[in-house]
Amino acid sequence: MPESPLVVRRVDFADPHDTRDYLHLLDAYARDPMGGGAALSDTVLERLPRDLRRHPGAYCLMAEQDGEAVGFATCFLGYSTFLARPLLNIHDIAVLPEWRRLGAARHLIAGIETLARELDCCRITLEVREDNAAARRLYQATGFEPAECNQFMQKPL
Repeated sequence: MPESPLVVRRVDFADPHDTRDYLHLLDAYARDPMGGGAALSDTVLERLPRDLRRHPGAYCLMAEQDGEAVGFATCFLGYSTFLARPLLNIHDIAVLPEWRRLGAARHLIAGIETLARELDCCRITLEVREDNAAARRLYQATGFEPAECNQFMQKPL
């Protein structure tokens, strides 16, 4: 049983411990079947902290339990031209397998919502894999609903 409450806070990429913990969490997610099932390359692990620190719309959160990093979220600020307000997109969100179903993801989502309100966002967006039933249930339970939009598409460069 955890001895203290779970804490969600911003990642400080100037802090080597925060950087190490964030990269560990992101790599664990990347290795998970829901994250693609492959480790991040050394190049990505080297560039990412610097690039996120420099990106003006990047917001990274970490969930900690008794000082241990157990989950994270990477969000990017966007903008709704139809509402003339910013929006916050959850690009990545994951919890270490041994900490799942203990409330960490709900705490991360609450932290993201607090951040979005501080930034005066009109909404929070995310993409979720169709085969990730647990995540879909969590998102619906925390107030997310399917967006009425066209199919998500991408073009690798």
